[in-house]
Amino acid sequence: MADNSVLTVSIVTPDGQVYENDQASMLVVKTKEGQLGILPDHVPVIASLSIDEVRIKNSNDKEDAVAVNGGFVEFSDNLATIVADTAENETDIDVARAESAKKRAEATIRQAQQVHDNSELRRAQISLRRAINRINVAKH
Repeated sequence: MADNSVLTVSIVTPDGQVYENDQASMLVVKTKEGQLGILPDHVPVIASLSIDEVRIKNSNDKEDAVAVNGGFVEFSDNLATIVADTAENETDIDVARAESAKKRAEATIRQAQQVHDNSELRRAQISLRRAINRINVAKH
């Protein structure tokens, strides 16, 4: 690894670019198989992402967090591109709205369990994971 190597990290959604950093020293994502840390000069990789926080450590040791709801990461030549279904920077998250979404999802889960509606239950469980992820990232 070169002494002054850095990563360029870009997070995009169907709505456009959410995050860009060309001076990152480390990227940490949660894939379907587990957590993955990427440092400069890492071997190329493509992986599916889970609903979780993406952490980007800057070269000045400051850390950014982004709530990502699925998608994938592609890394090659010190460029990491995350294509996500949705993503929000920690400073852009409306915690009250996320708390409200969490309560709605919990109520929907209870209702779906009572009527044995498995498809509604799965959708509500995903909504709950997304809301909890946003809350956790906002409180980072």
